[in-house]
Amino acid sequence: MKVLITICVRGGSKGIPDKNIKHLNGKPLLSYTFDTAFDLSKKIHADIQLSTDSEKILETAKNLGYTTNYKRPDVLASDTAGKIGVIRSAWIYSEKINRCEYDFVLDMDVTSPLRNEEDLLKGLEILKKNPDALNLFSVNTASRNPYFNMVEETYNGFVKLVKGSGKIKSRQQAPKVYDMNASFYIFTREFMKGDYENSVTNRSLIYCMPHICFDLDEKTDFRIMEIMLRENLLDFKL
Repeated sequence: MKVLITICVRGGSKGIPDKNIKHLNGKPLLSYTFDTAFDLSKKIHADIQLSTDSEKILETAKNLGYTTNYKRPDVLASDTAGKIGVIRSAWIYSEKINRCEYDFVLDMDVTSPLRNEEDLLKGLEILKKNPDALNLFSVNTASRNPYFNMVEETYNGFVKLVKGSGKIKSRQQAPKVYDMNASFYIFTREFMKGDYENSVTNRSLIYCMPHICFDLDEKTDFRIMEIMLRENLLDFKL
């Protein structure tokens, strides 16, 4: 099994300047993902490919023990560039430079680092066991349910349930729904060779994390995660 681990990191961040290299509990945010990638690559003999448009991020990665000659094309470095295109570009480069064909591409998001090696290995195993699947991504059980306690505004200013008719009277009766936590995605070679532009397809699988995981979007998220790491409040081993 040949696996490529991609780490896709843009330099620009409007909510938190230089977010991806900002220190979190004593070390750059980027290092949490690289630490996991390094450990996993040794276990499954995977290659790692960083995709970035930032010299600062390249320099930080170098200090962590990783170097690459690949730099993300400008067309893929804008606010509107889709992540699948970014991953696909890194995959094409890696297959060319490493002269191999990867069975799976495992993408780890730097801004959602609360995952461990066990999560990634279990996710890979789930995808390997289903030959009809195109990809898999990590989720958590949702705290809200669109069939029961989520509403959307209608054209006349009133609201309605996002899904369903309102006949569901309890959360337990509602279909299971999940929050995509952006922590990791695994793609088959078939997916990478196709023209898919979104990680949610009609042949997608999920890995539901058995522990807390959330994305760092705002400064408050950063503070919360730092406290959790500093005070050892995580409900799993990072």
